[in-house]
Amino acid sequence: MKIKKITILLIISLVFTTGCGNKNYLQENKKIIINEETGQSLQNNILCKPTDKVLYEKYEKYNDQLKTKLEDLPECSNFKPNNVKYAGLWESIFVKPLAYLILELGKLVKNFGVSVMLVGCLIRLILMPFSKKTVDQSENMKKASPEIQKIEKKYANKTDSDSMMRKSQETMLVYKKYKINPVSGCLIAFIQLPLFFAFLQAINRVPAIFEDNLFGMKLGMTPGVGIKNGNYLYIILILLTILTTYLSFKNSMKQTGTNSEMERQMKLSLIFMIIIISLASFSLPTAIALYWVVTNAFIVIQNFIFKKINQRKIEKRG
Repeated sequence: MKIKKITILLIISLVFTTGCGNKNYLQENKKIIINEETGQSLQNNILCKPTDKVLYEKYEKYNDQLKTKLEDLPECSNFKPNNVKYAGLWESIFVKPLAYLILELGKLVKNFGVSVMLVGCLIRLILMPFSKKTVDQSENMKKASPEIQKIEKKYANKTDSDSMMRKSQETMLVYKKYKINPVSGCLIAFIQLPLFFAFLQAINRVPAIFEDNLFGMKLGMTPGVGIKNGNYLYIILILLTILTTYLSFKNSMKQTGTNSEMERQMKLSLIFMIIIISLASFSLPTAIALYWVVTNAFIVIQNFIFKKINQRKIEKRG
């Protein structure tokens, strides 16, 4: 069930990032406007002015579609959360403060690509207590798994209400014994989902990020366009995206106590996710790919450390 939820969340994320919804994009003849140089889909709710001449002229051409006119937008170097007209809880709490953080940190480190990666790590650090709780819950679930499976077998052919009630009560007693809270396992997903969307929106709506470069790659360029232009560093970026995603999800799956049928479903889900991400990685901007690689790598290392800590605790008890 957990893997299905992760898969659904991933698909929703990819829908948001690849522009399947077009109400927030510049359009001509009902088609989303693409920056031919980078392959980037241009949003109509940008937070600050582009400084790149070609990009500026592109937005100027469609100025009537912008939700805040180009002349009313601040320079990206002067952007503050309160100097753009976009309102609403989502904008005020998540998107604009996150965009401001990326821009300000970018000024300090002199590169917005590095800033994107650092802010991604900062988000994972903030979420670390919740991640630790999720890992602990998974470890406890592994310990409880044999008893849970016995209960499942015991009531396998019983569908009457009394049996279902006893099954539920016995299951809850096992959860209590191993200090398992089924709700807390989903907590990290509910917390990080709005942050993830806000991060993507912040990147998509700040032209200064797309105008910058890192490791010879333009942050607004999609790997598909980069490879087409002869920059094969983008192949490495795609491979890193796929590899870190695989390691991250595989590591998470190992942390749950499951039966053989569940393991089979998990493997199928993992394959499905890798295929989806592999296809999407060609059309996502480099800035987003860098965020994805760094945060997934952070999760892999973080879970490895948590696992070692739990093993040492068990050894000390033994």
